[in-house]
Amino acid sequence: MSLSELRVFGRSGTPISPLTLGTMNFGEGTGNGQGAPTGADESIRIIHAALDAGITAVDTADVYSQGESEQVVGRALRGRRDDVFLATKFHGQMSPNPAHSGNSRRWITQAVEGSLRRLQTDRIDLYQAHRPDYNTDVLETITTLNDLIRQGKILYYGTSVFTPAQLVEAQWLATTNHLIPPLGNQVPYSMLVRGNERDVLPIAQQYGLGVLAYGPLAGGWLSGSFVLESGKPPTRVHTLPGRYDLSGPSSERKLLAADSLARLADKLELSLVDLAVGFALTHPAISSVIIGPRSEEHLQAYLRAADVQLGETVLDAIDDLVPPGTNFVERDAGAIVPSIEFAELRRR
Repeated sequence: MSLSELRVFGRSGTPISPLTLGTMNFGEGTGNGQGAPTGADESIRIIHAALDAGITAVDTADVYSQGESEQVVGRALRGRRDDVFLATKFHGQMSPNPAHSGNSRRWITQAVEGSLRRLQTDRIDLYQAHRPDYNTDVLETITTLNDLIRQGKILYYGTSVFTPAQLVEAQWLATTNHLIPPLGNQVPYSMLVRGNERDVLPIAQQYGLGVLAYGPLAGGWLSGSFVLESGKPPTRVHTLPGRYDLSGPSSERKLLAADSLARLADKLELSLVDLAVGFALTHPAISSVIIGPRSEEHLQAYLRAADVQLGETVLDAIDDLVPPGTNFVERDAGAIVPSIEFAELRRR
């Protein structure tokens, strides 16, 4: 696999690079837990370096640094917009006003205008619902997105971390109501987060969905800096502390698995980043793997990993260490559904 070997995004016929540049780290940040340790100028240099190296897809979201990430992307793509498959997302709260969030028609029609303005573009290639909205009827959401396609403001729409039932429901509602159905889904996928192999990825293949897989390093667990001997926490432990609580048995098993995977990479004379990205690229449902560099050095490590090809023996060894379909921690799925998160929904 190399960046020159483009993949078709779902049933769209649109070719994109096997790596997508994720931009959650770009912008000065607002202390909202969304990261963004990389300043605007360096972020633009990283974007240009990624495009020059052959990456053709860029993914962002309005909520990343409260719009700053989209602004940085817009600046970086001046003169190069037509060469990029540009994806962004809506749903997250964009002001102190809670009405400035969600998947309702009222908010989506406002949110898309804000994203278009910040991105300095007349259309968004892929517009994604960042999370499910349990207070909004799915038909309202997809009808609104269908209208945005008709208006030429977006070309395709998709979802992020929707459950299998929600994915099927959206396809069914679109078909039965003569609407354009969702084209893509964004999911966490890595050697340590394999739960989506059970149903989400097969459903994506069934309906011809393009899949953007994020978190190939499992939020830092597979960065190479978190093995038993080092005692170092992942780089994002301070922004997402709930993901790195090692007091429970599930996290302890996850730590042991991460250490075993690091040892496997060392045995193969690969970096753990090489092994992690190479693994994520092998699943046939994955259209592109989202990488999230915070520096040009990080970017170069990801770019090298795109050339890694893992044989059946290596993939079998990974399966032995982390069986297919395994999630160690519920939160690793990207979101916890209300029926699991809230006890009152499970008790009479």
